[in-house]
Amino acid sequence: MTGITDPGRTVLVTAERLVTPSQDLAHGWLLVRDGLVAALGTGTPPPHDEREDHRGTVVPGFVDLHAHGALGHDFTTCTVDQARAVVAHHRSRGTSALVASIASAPTDTTTDALRRLGPLVADGTLAGLHLEGPWLAAGRRGAHAPGLLHAPTATEAQAFLDAADGALRIVTLAPELPGALDVVRLLVDAGVVVAIGHTDADAATTRAAVDAGARLVTHVYNGMPQLHHRAPGPVGIALTDDRLTVEVIADGHHLDDVTIELVRRSATGRVALVSDAMAATGCPDGEHRVAGSAVVVRDGVATTADGSSLAGSTSTVADGFRRLLDLRVPLHDAVADTSGHAARLLGLPVPLAVGSPADLLVLDPQHRVVHA
Repeated sequence: MTGITDPGRTVLVTAERLVTPSQDLAHGWLLVRDGLVAALGTGTPPPHDEREDHRGTVVPGFVDLHAHGALGHDFTTCTVDQARAVVAHHRSRGTSALVASIASAPTDTTTDALRRLGPLVADGTLAGLHLEGPWLAAGRRGAHAPGLLHAPTATEAQAFLDAADGALRIVTLAPELPGALDVVRLLVDAGVVVAIGHTDADAATTRAAVDAGARLVTHVYNGMPQLHHRAPGPVGIALTDDRLTVEVIADGHHLDDVTIELVRRSATGRVALVSDAMAATGCPDGEHRVAGSAVVVRDGVATTADGSSLAGSTSTVADGFRRLLDLRVPLHDAVADTSGHAARLLGLPVPLAVGSPADLLVLDPQHRVVHA
């Protein structure tokens, strides 16, 4: 949507259908003033000279809690200009709010990344920063090099908080590591969303982390023990504890379609579809590095060079949104899973509610993004 969020403009936007996380309006309209939603409704809109009329469907921009990069750039090591290019790539595919994920790295590299990217959160380019590592279980590391992983300490956690200067929004950790639950409490007290991931925790330890304040599960089923009827582990808690938001990667590789349906039915109202996009997103197949490990991308699928693990994805949230719709997920639910639930977790305004930013997408009759 070009220009409707410019300061000083007031624009009436109409569509055959307007879908938000809370409303599904036939012949919907919304009034955008100074980049914010001033009013919305259905039926005959108020008269206004400047308007945009769309024959398709208008939905909110996507909110991605977990993305490592694109266009050959990784948030852990890229420059500020490269980070802006990554954000622009995802925005061109419909993602209006992006959390930059910083993968496991030497401590000074992580600290530098937090300091370098923090101003992009302050100016609104990024919705926050996410540490995925170094406090992960070596046995569930995926593409994270084992030599970079270790147990958390309050001293290191505070150093990362200080370096981020308020920009750190999410931290993924393995709650079974020594000292992890104390660090969960420290981070939660600092306003950070703690995510359970890359973990070998049993159900009791996972529940203890939730009781300590953890509120997110990082890419459910991946990087954790599988669901077993006598050992439910993190997956069992993710599917049954209503305090948790559950990340889903719907790229066709991380989860089978039946598993996606299982998660959505079990965790209704708590699913946040994420991209987990790595640097190869938007690039041809080739060789890359992620979290200290060599990665090979073939036919768009990223794996460690030894083939032992997936290594993120090369998709965007828009790709997962289309997959949900192909699985016959109702449009209203797909909108909630790709914007509303993630926005709620981050404390962002309800997408396309009165007073919220007018981050809009226009979909064609096949629900493909045609304007972002």
